[in-house]
Amino acid sequence: MCAIFGILGRYNEQQAKKALALLIHRGRDFCGVVQDENFFFAHQRLTITDSSPASNQPLRYKNILLSFNGEIYNFKELKKELNFDFKTDGDGEVIIASYLKWGVDFVKHLRGMFAIALKDGDTLYLFRDRLGKKPIFYHHSSSFIFASEIKAIVPFLKQKKLNYDAFFSYMSFLAPIPPFTFFDGIKKLASGEYLIYKDNKTEVKRYFDLLDTKSNFIVDRDEAISLLEDKLKESIYLRLDTDVEIASLLSGGIDSATINYFSSLYGKKLQTYTLGYDGYSKYDETEEAKDTAKFLGIKNKEVVITKDDFLDASDKVLNTLDEPLNDPASVPLYLLFEEIKKDGYRVVLSGEGSDELFLGYRQYFEYLDIETLASLKNKGWLKNYFRSNFSNKREWEHYKRIFENTTLFRTSGECFSDLQQNNLLKRNVKDNNSLKYLKPYLERFENSKHTDKATWYSYIDLNLFQAEHFLTKLDRVSMAHSIESRTPFLDHELVSLVFSMDSKLKYKDGITKSLLKQLMKPYLNDKILKRKKKGFSNPYMEYLVDANKLQIIIDVNNETGLFKKDELQNYIDGAKKGAFKQHIWGLYVLSVWLKKNIL
Repeated sequence: MCAIFGILGRYNEQQAKKALALLIHRGRDFCGVVQDENFFFAHQRLTITDSSPASNQPLRYKNILLSFNGEIYNFKELKKELNFDFKTDGDGEVIIASYLKWGVDFVKHLRGMFAIALKDGDTLYLFRDRLGKKPIFYHHSSSFIFASEIKAIVPFLKQKKLNYDAFFSYMSFLAPIPPFTFFDGIKKLASGEYLIYKDNKTEVKRYFDLLDTKSNFIVDRDEAISLLEDKLKESIYLRLDTDVEIASLLSGGIDSATINYFSSLYGKKLQTYTLGYDGYSKYDETEEAKDTAKFLGIKNKEVVITKDDFLDASDKVLNTLDEPLNDPASVPLYLLFEEIKKDGYRVVLSGEGSDELFLGYRQYFEYLDIETLASLKNKGWLKNYFRSNFSNKREWEHYKRIFENTTLFRTSGECFSDLQQNNLLKRNVKDNNSLKYLKPYLERFENSKHTDKATWYSYIDLNLFQAEHFLTKLDRVSMAHSIESRTPFLDHELVSLVFSMDSKLKYKDGITKSLLKQLMKPYLNDKILKRKKKGFSNPYMEYLVDANKLQIIIDVNNETGLFKKDELQNYIDGAKKGAFKQHIWGLYVLSVWLKKNIL
């Protein structure tokens, strides 16, 4: 796990090296640079596999240069079918050899997580992995600049300006939607995309889409569970192969229990970590995790944080993220990884993706129920009723959509609805404005052979709620401590397998994560299987209110004039009483960023 950075075109060497130094936290073991008059190609290495200096990057082979961030879990298998004079035992050379054999289609042979920069003569290719685990950002002006994090590109901007597409998509979906970032002029690749830069021109293409899987290819439940178990075990096994010690996150739920059960089965009883909150035990899962650890026979360490811990770390975390991300769990997760780093671990297994893949959120089932109302023959009066009787609750918006025959589900991360934004912002926001950012995903779904609404839920959530929200958080806060996070549930072969199953197998019995629970029934006890989902909740709003931190939202709004003052105050007052908490966290994070970067 590392950082990639490069410039093609004229550049200032001192400025380039200062920018590269901003990424040192992603890889402190070695810094490599290959440069010429018209290009600067660099890499910060965190050694996980093959500690030999020969695997230091950038790797060069004839006219090819490679700077690569991530892990290719099947590189040993690929190596056997590649006719190449290998000099290392690492996965970097396998990428070069694969490119020589298959051209840009080499990426389709890789199984892993990656952000790849490959320069072949005067052509640069950038690849982001299929499910968006590893980030890659770029800026194209007089030169072309790319990096693993935004902070290394910002110094090259002539002026820091707010990108309003990033702003509106963030208001709607918790994170800016690709290709936008909050910094006007800096873009990001979406999951499954690659970029070609040649002759001072860029072109972005897609090499992978989950909807390319065969729809309803697997319809038998027993067959589905058997295939699923084999692929899940294989995914976990591949991620246990490393030259350094591995730890794991542990909650009280089925996802982390599954990962640790099969890890133990393969002879690796991992050290696990669980978060707790001093004085707010209702939010944490320490007792549940303790029970799970005892059942699995593994060691668990509780990391209990205080209000002061949270507040002291907040600014560091928001700086780490580079741009607004509406996820209050980023702060406690940062503190958790800080503790894991102190204990000497460089790799951590985490359960991201299971909820989106197996329908683990109760709201999926609520949406499926609401979808049935679209078939009502006489719904004209309901359409008129919802138009004339406004409510600021999102549930009202959901029913309005279904009676107006527009897209109901717009990710599990939907925060401010279009109408909420219109009431809050001084700028007019048209109804269904948020669909602008979902359009390419909707078009791909509508043009695919997949028709089940639940497949749309999983598809859009894996592409946006997971890739741009959860995985962004996981990558930044783990790499801030030079720790590589591995996510077995997001193995692309496992995810593709699930997408080839009849979606009804996941929800027809009305049980969340039905397939996964049935798979794990022989291995986990009922206490774990039936435990109510808590999620990664924490007392962030109590902390902000107690410390009077919400005042910055009002102060920044007085300078920017973005929001209507009375409506903004209503949201703040509501958050203090327990309503609209994530809305206000999002505005708080936004305000901190605006004050630092724009005002």
